[in-house]
Amino acid sequence: MKTSRWWQQCSVISFLLAVWLPAWIMAQTTPPIQSTTSPKPQNDRLQFRLVGYPRKHNEGRIEIFYKGEWGTICDDDFSLSNANVLCRQLGFVSATGWTHSAKYGKGLGKIWLDNVQCNGGEKSIELCKSRGWGNSDCTHDEDAGVVCKDERLPGFVHSNIIDVQMDENKVEKVRLRPVVPTKKMPVTEGVVEIKYRNGWVQICDVGWTSKNTRVICGMLGFPDEKKVNKNFYKLNTERQKNQYHLHSVACVGTEVHLAACPLEFNKGNATGSCKGGMPVVVSCVPGPQYVHNNGLKKKLKTTSTVRLKGGAKLGEGRVEVLRNNEWGTVCDDRWTLLSASVVCRELGFGSAKEALTGARMGQGMGPIHMNEVLCLGTEKSMWNCGFKNITSEDCQHVEDAAVRCNTPYMALENSIRLTGGRTRYEGRVEVLSTEANGTRSWGLICGGAWGTKEAMVACRQLGLGYANHGLQETWYWDSSNVTEMVMSGVKCTGNEMSLSHCQHHRTVSCQKTAAKFSAGVICSETASDLVPNAPLVQQSVYIEDRPLHMLYCAAEENCLSKSAASANWPYGHRRLLRFSSQIHNIGRADFRPKAGRHSWVWHACHGHYHSMDIFTHYDLLSSNGTKVAEGHKASFCLEDTECHEGISKRYECANFGEQGITVGCWDLYRHDIDCQWIDITDIKPGNYILQIVINPNFEVAESDFTNNAMKCNCKYDGHRIWLHNCHMGDAFSEEAERRFEKYPGQFNNQIS
Repeated sequence: MKTSRWWQQCSVISFLLAVWLPAWIMAQTTPPIQSTTSPKPQNDRLQFRLVGYPRKHNEGRIEIFYKGEWGTICDDDFSLSNANVLCRQLGFVSATGWTHSAKYGKGLGKIWLDNVQCNGGEKSIELCKSRGWGNSDCTHDEDAGVVCKDERLPGFVHSNIIDVQMDENKVEKVRLRPVVPTKKMPVTEGVVEIKYRNGWVQICDVGWTSKNTRVICGMLGFPDEKKVNKNFYKLNTERQKNQYHLHSVACVGTEVHLAACPLEFNKGNATGSCKGGMPVVVSCVPGPQYVHNNGLKKKLKTTSTVRLKGGAKLGEGRVEVLRNNEWGTVCDDRWTLLSASVVCRELGFGSAKEALTGARMGQGMGPIHMNEVLCLGTEKSMWNCGFKNITSEDCQHVEDAAVRCNTPYMALENSIRLTGGRTRYEGRVEVLSTEANGTRSWGLICGGAWGTKEAMVACRQLGLGYANHGLQETWYWDSSNVTEMVMSGVKCTGNEMSLSHCQHHRTVSCQKTAAKFSAGVICSETASDLVPNAPLVQQSVYIEDRPLHMLYCAAEENCLSKSAASANWPYGHRRLLRFSSQIHNIGRADFRPKAGRHSWVWHACHGHYHSMDIFTHYDLLSSNGTKVAEGHKASFCLEDTECHEGISKRYECANFGEQGITVGCWDLYRHDIDCQWIDITDIKPGNYILQIVINPNFEVAESDFTNNAMKCNCKYDGHRIWLHNCHMGDAFSEEAERRFEKYPGQFNNQIS
């Protein structure tokens, strides 16, 4: 009986093994068809990096360090949502694109993930669906890459490899909540709150110090802090239910983000209490740009020896310093967030969001004044920090340092939008207007007189970078239900934070009121930046008496003064002030003519196309700024004459070629070509100012128009000519510029 029962049990076990064991083996050897999340031990730390070639700092083949080994991700099922998650883990705000088929080269070793499917909101790539870690049927020919938006998340300081540890308590967003409702922006005082899960929680103020306040104010875009009346807030906060999630904050005051300070979180889901305390309240001091009181704004505004150039937004740009009355750049060797924060606070912003290297905001011209800047973070000025003087062998302008500063939240983007465009970077401009009865609605801007400078402000207000084009007609874009013109006569300097800060008509006055004639923009994350080579003009200047019979083509193109029309052609001559002109593109995008090839004008006399009617103005000015002689240069041909080492030419005029100036290249107009002069036949001997302005009508968008002009002191004795003090319009200090204007003999127009 026992034997029979034993055989029955064995038969059952054998049957189960025969069915279950093969299935178990198959499960271990066959890749799963259904996607799953990829759990990993909590003590493992993931690292991410962008690698490959050719690439910029914010793009590349994505690699993950897992279980002691770097590996790639297969491009099967890859999407922009996946790229968004990965870019955020790399410390960027979002992704702008992704690549497949090993665009940045093939990786080595493991392919860690395959068939990754993210929604886009996951905190980590490991929370997305995939085949599991190390489970892939791909080769490295299918390695995925990402292109991230060139803007860092708060709290991320590493330039490439990011060490990630899953932590829901990580502090990312901080805000000030005013207890008294206000419409004024920015908010400078209130209860400090941090984003936690889907809400906002408070910090216990027991042990809170002014150093902690300094860090909070810096994060929020303010350079300084001040004492706050806690009694005013105590009664208000006692009436409310507070959720304390953070306590024992111990900043030293130089941190750029609260996340970098020692602090403690309440454990688990507990909101905790704040025995003997209350929610943290701080009061910050805004920089001059954000002060509401105009009188106080003028009082606070002082002449600075530091400035930012080439940035799209207020509070970002290439760092330039004033030394010996001349502006110059800073080399990026050992450039850190501490040094960058000193610059930001000195300029009236908060702490630094990013310390940028490698001329990320374009290359400067002229001297490089500082190298290996070493700040502690407490200095009032960068000149109080340690630094080294440099020689030309130490640094080149490809190493110019730049910053992105924390700036106060102004909510300016809430009163403007783009509609009808093919991408979020273009469209018809619509602005929020307030009716007489207090209701608010969206409206159009009259396209008449709308141009590049106005588009620059609109793109800045939208947070979309630089302006590429300012459009006076938008009939080719999809229409919306907004048809009323609410703004006209808009005239901006190009530096304003909002269109509402620009001049405009008090009452709308628009000749063409149809929606198709409303203003539009095309924005871009990069822009060109043209600058003249001032020393070359000074070195190459001379006078030529040119016979009239050799000037027929020049006369046809209006390159001679008006009196030439009444000359006894072809006899006689014109006296020409000649010089060479070299135009550099130091920006981050190629300079291209606004008009397409189909609309370029053929000039048979010179045998070439003009892509821009007026590319440069050449003017001779009297002491009071009156124009006494002028010349102009159409863009005979925009081309790359020469480039810096490692940069290839892209544009040339031959054979109806594409026209433009590549980043890092320059276009040379030699002194001996037609129209490369000013006709000074009618000019009397004396002292003058020679002025050259590139892109004078702002026909093509640039990141910076202040460096498009150059000036020279000019001395003419009737036979010979001398140029002195040639410099770009923004290269000197205000004091040096005043001395330039008071050049000896300038005011009595007598030769000294």
